[in-house]
Amino acid sequence: MDLALAPDTLARWQFGITTVYHFLFVPLTISLAAITAGLETAWVRTENPKYLTATKFWGKLFLINIAMGVVTGIVQEFQFGMNWSDYSRFVGDVFGAPLAFEALIAFFFESTFVGLWIFGWDKLPKKIHLACIWMVSLGTILSAYFILAANSWMQHPTGYHIDKKTGRAELTDFLSVLTQNTAITQFAHTITASFLVGGAFVVGVAAFHLARKKHIPVMRTSLRLGLITVVIAGLLTAVSGDQLGKVMFKQQPMKMASAEALWDGASPAPFSIFAYGDVAKGHNTVELEIPGLLSFLAHDDFSSHVPGINDVNKAEQHQFGPGDYRPNIPVAYWGFRWMIGFGMASFALGMLGLWLTRKKFMLPARLRTGPDEVPHLVLFRNKVLHPKLARWYWLAAAWTMTFPMIAMSWGWIFTENGRQPWVVYGVLRTSDAVSPGVSQGEVLTSLIVFTLLYAILAVVEFKLMVKYVKAGPPELTESDLNPPTRIGGDREEADADRPMAFSY
Repeated sequence: MDLALAPDTLARWQFGITTVYHFLFVPLTISLAAITAGLETAWVRTENPKYLTATKFWGKLFLINIAMGVVTGIVQEFQFGMNWSDYSRFVGDVFGAPLAFEALIAFFFESTFVGLWIFGWDKLPKKIHLACIWMVSLGTILSAYFILAANSWMQHPTGYHIDKKTGRAELTDFLSVLTQNTAITQFAHTITASFLVGGAFVVGVAAFHLARKKHIPVMRTSLRLGLITVVIAGLLTAVSGDQLGKVMFKQQPMKMASAEALWDGASPAPFSIFAYGDVAKGHNTVELEIPGLLSFLAHDDFSSHVPGINDVNKAEQHQFGPGDYRPNIPVAYWGFRWMIGFGMASFALGMLGLWLTRKKFMLPARLRTGPDEVPHLVLFRNKVLHPKLARWYWLAAAWTMTFPMIAMSWGWIFTENGRQPWVVYGVLRTSDAVSPGVSQGEVLTSLIVFTLLYAILAVVEFKLMVKYVKAGPPELTESDLNPPTRIGGDREEADADRPMAFSY
């Protein structure tokens, strides 16, 4: 059978397409929940209407995003039984535990407080309503932790044993699964990258409105918040990524060697900027490198030895038996670079934006603007960007909101592809994890159906987000500015005909 149409290959394509699409919503949900909570906190503390307006605007986009994320995420669970039943039988006892906690948090904890937050605007006191959105934010982060703990177990299995009678993996130490260094470092890297995504999204939308000179007070505040989030999250993402890389060098040397197209071990090992080679022959024909940097990234030492692809492949053949234990080298190599490149570009644009829109005390009086004016973009102390250049900056800021999403998508492709041919590293091969009773035609049919369905959902999501982004922040009403001071409200107005007025 053609390898490209083998059931395990088609199952991998299906899971990859649905996972990458679903994951577009995850980081934005995590970050927008916290950003919305922060803005509502500012309103409760200051009673400044611009913070309330911003809360309602970003909160509406958050609700659209989380709804679509839930719809697309449910499909992920189905696939374990549809296309990966042998995997589910083998690791269900271990893998199911963190997934069960995630389901409890996502579908009970988060959904309860999301409902209270949506329906409680004119029924709950401000501080209780504020607590609801903070609980939602906490729920999204905890939900992500349990999912990442399950994925980390696939990267580095721990806290289990293989039952000799059933041949299944059985959980022996749930705390070890949750607290191993793979889970902790992967969680830190994913969460910080999620805030990079959210910060860039806020910057992009704010820049779009400021370029049109609309909703200026709210968008000035949003722009500043987004830029600060991008810069802080960008720094933390780099630090956490470095720590995760060091863990991966120890646990999955093949993945990291593939990320650098390092075919043979070296002491010191160079960091590859660009490489082109022959995968079949196992060497590069064109290389552009920084000497010793890979050794430092792996071991904090510019002269330490880093094993290459050929070395690790031979070692794994000796440990696990004959076979090719290399992942798709070009995908691993370029996925790693797209992840880093788009992430660094987002951070650089955030730093540039902070400087161009810096605080008034750093500018001469003639260049300072009021809260109802679009901020000048000041490159040097007495030099404002030319209007054409300023317009290009606002457009660049709007378009680059997608950069961190691209970086995270490629990061996950690298993470999962680089583990191949293992679905559970060193324990279960991907080819042994697929459902034995599912035919090529059935997997191909479901792949086409899911891809078309997700394409339709993508159009719906895009149109909804564009519609409400263009509409801008809502006009505040008296009930918005003066919510009730006791649960149930002070008014006798019937709300049965507008239960989702805030959401829609």
